[in-house]
This record gives sequence, C-alpha cells and structure tokens, in this order.
Amino acid sequence: MASSLGPCGGKVEKATGPWLGAAKSGAAISAAIWWFTGVICGCKELSPRFSGCPVATTVVWRGCEASRGICMISSVTDPNDAAVLLSLKNSWQNTPPSWDKSNDPCDSRWEGVTCNNARVSRLGLSNRSLKGKLYGDLSGLTELRSLDLSFNPGLTGPLSPRLGNMKNLSILILAGCSFNGEIPDELGNLAELSFLALNSNNFSGAIPPSLGKLSKLYWLDLADNQLTGTIPISTYHSPGLDLLLKAKHFHLNKNQLSGFIPAKLFSSKMALIHLLLDRNRFTGTIPATLGLIKTLEVLRLDTNTLAGSVPSNLNYLTNVNELNLAHNYLSGPLPDLSGMNSLNYVDLSNNSFDPSEAPLWFSTLPSLTTLAIEYGSLQGVVPEKLFSLPNLQLVKLKYNAFNDTLNMGDSINPQLQLVDLQNNQISRISLGYEYKNTLILFGNPVCSSSSGASNATFCQPPHQTTKS
Repeated sequence: MASSLGPCGGKVEKATGPWLGAAKSGAAISAAIWWFTGVICGCKELSPRFSGCPVATTVVWRGCEASRGICMISSVTDPNDAAVLLSLKNSWQNTPPSWDKSNDPCDSRWEGVTCNNARVSRLGLSNRSLKGKLYGDLSGLTELRSLDLSFNPGLTGPLSPRLGNMKNLSILILAGCSFNGEIPDELGNLAELSFLALNSNNFSGAIPPSLGKLSKLYWLDLADNQLTGTIPISTYHSPGLDLLLKAKHFHLNKNQLSGFIPAKLFSSKMALIHLLLDRNRFTGTIPATLGLIKTLEVLRLDTNTLAGSVPSNLNYLTNVNELNLAHNYLSGPLPDLSGMNSLNYVDLSNNSFDPSEAPLWFSTLPSLTTLAIEYGSLQGVVPEKLFSLPNLQLVKLKYNAFNDTLNMGDSINPQLQLVDLQNNQISRISLGYEYKNTLILFGNPVCSSSSGASNATFCQPPHQTTKS
C-alpha cells in the first residue's frame, strides 16, 4: 500500500491483517490493524467511509505511540447483525424511513433498533404496519435481548424453529400479528426468556410442553389463538407448565383447549397473580389446588363447561380482586366469598347453583364494584345493605327469583350506576329517596298493569331505559 496521510497528519505506512481478506470473503470482521508513522495529535474518533468495506465503519484510534503504533478501526454495527437487518429490510414492507438512509443500523440509529457495543440488543417495531414473514435468519442476532413486533397484522406465516437459537433473548412479544402454524418446541430452549407474548395470532396445535423449561418466565400469554389439546403438565420424561414457579401471568384464554384443568398445575410454590383460562372447552371440576395460590389476584374460568361445586378453599384467596366463573355448569351451593375482602368484581352468572337466598357476603365485601349473578337461582329479598356498599357501581341480578319488596334504603352509594333486576318476582318497591341512575325492573310483578307503576321509568324495557 502506498504511503498516505493518516489523521492529524500521521502518515500511513502500510495496512496489514485480515482486512483485505474479509473484503474478499465477505466474512464478519469488526476491526483492521493499521500501522502508521507520524505524530498522533489527540484524535479519538473519525467516521470516514472506506471503499471496499463490507459495512460503514467508525475509525477509533487507540493506544498510538508518537512515532509508531497500532490503531483499531471498529465497525459500528457487527457485520453479521447488519446483514440480518438488511435482509429484513429487503423482505419486509413498510419498514421505517430511517432504514433507507444507511446500511449501518447502529451508526445511523435505525428506528426501533437499539445497539450495545456494536451488537443489536433490541428490536422494537410495534404497530408499524409491517408486512412479511419472520424468517429464521433473525436468529443471527445472537446478542438480541428483546424482540417486539407486536400489532403488525401484516406479519404472517409460521415461526421458525431457529428462533430457539437466540440464547440471550429475554423478551419476545409477537402479539396482535397474523402468525400461524404450531408454536415451535424450540422456544423452550430460550433459557433467559422472562416475557413471552404470542397472543392474538392464528397459532394452532398444542401448547409445547417445552415451555415448562423456561424457569425465568414471568409472563406467558398465548391467549386468543386456536390452540387445542390439554394444558401440559410435567412427567418423568417431559416438562410442563407446572414447573413455571416464577410465572405471574398465565393467559391461556380464548383458545380451544380442552380436558380437565390439571390439579397438578397449581401449588403453594407458585407466584401466579393472573390465571386466565376463560373461553375454552375445559371440562371436569375446578381443582381444589387452586386454593393453594395465595398470590392470585385475577381468576377467570368463565365460558367453559366446568361442573361440580366450587372448592370451599377459594374463599381463602384474600388477594383475588376479580373472580369470573360465569357460563359453566357449576352446581351445589353458591360459593362463600366472605373471606375475599379484596374482591371488586364477581360474576357467577349462568350456572346451576342450588336455589338460595342472597348470601351474607352480598352486604359485607368492602371493595365490591360489580356484582353479577344473572340467570341464577337466587330468591327471597334483595338485601338493602347491598346498595350502600362504598364502592358498588353495577348490580346485575336479572332472571332470578327475588320477590317481595325491593327496598334500596336511604344510604344508596352515589357511585351506583346500574341496578338490573329485570325478570324477577319483585312485587313492590321502596326508594328512600329518588334514585337517579339506572334501575331496571321490567318483567317483575311490580310493573304489571294493575300495580300502578307500569309507566315508571324502571318498568320500561331495557332498550328504552335512559339515564335521567
């Protein structure tokens, strides 16, 4: 190489090392060694573009002596990482405009790309109208820790098993896309994964038992897909979801999962706060082992075909604030929820509980905001104290057998927005003062033509009822 001037007037004497070989072979090379003579006068960083370089480079002069030294030229983006992102840019539609300004993602700060020491560590392109497929080449981003491509419905096709090679990945969010096919077993190899959201896609097949190997997993969301089969439980030969003791979120709702809810799925060692199994095809009974998870805050088992009685030990889940068991075939006595002092939403509608009067907990749960037991077997008088609960907003008790007088009392909670008691057997009503929000008594004897109240607002069909 002919002599030429280096930075600050330093004369480049020759170029040695792997640089030219890298240019010929296309192999990844992040540095070249330049020998030079002359005085280095404090130069730290320059950014020229060198012809023949596989990717753009930043020149960093380090450790140079006054007369002769070694300086490193380091590429801003690792060439392997750059090649992967360039491949994505060429295969996807609607990538951000900044991706067209340079072939060096880290140097030019491609939108959605975060780098650390020349390596791509995060790719976040949520809700960008991307279109295309997620090819296995993405696994070449070996230092990637977070991948978020959520809410791009134009992303389609199956997930490549090679995603399981991304050993450093801790966050994988592909929610709200149009991916299909089976969830790869290889995702169970992502030992660092703490957050997995594949919800709202078109995935089918079974839940891979291998996900039970993800010992660091905090969030598991597979909701709103077309998954079938049972919930995998560990055996001597296979892992299962019961091994995910650090997980706080199991979102498996809105699928086609079937079979029993496994009793072994739950233990006192678990840290679950959200268990969402609603809108599936589960059969059998609610396992009593659910009562072992004292951390539980949200429990949704509605819209399945569960039968039998509700385990009594659920009453000891004092942190539960949402309980939804509606639209099943549950029987036996109405569950005792008096110990659930954190409960603010409860729905026990559309089951087959034994006929009974309103339970005591109707009047004692201090945090209750919504009470729903529609199409039930409740009878007797609606407790007056119910309407004075300090946080109550919605009461939905239509299609029961409440009778006699509805007395809402003089201490009605001003936050109470709706009381729906249509199609019961209430024959009289007593309002301590004018209740100004929505009250529906249509279909009760009190609204018959002979009662004198048939023209009252609360006697109008629900679709005609307006808030005064």
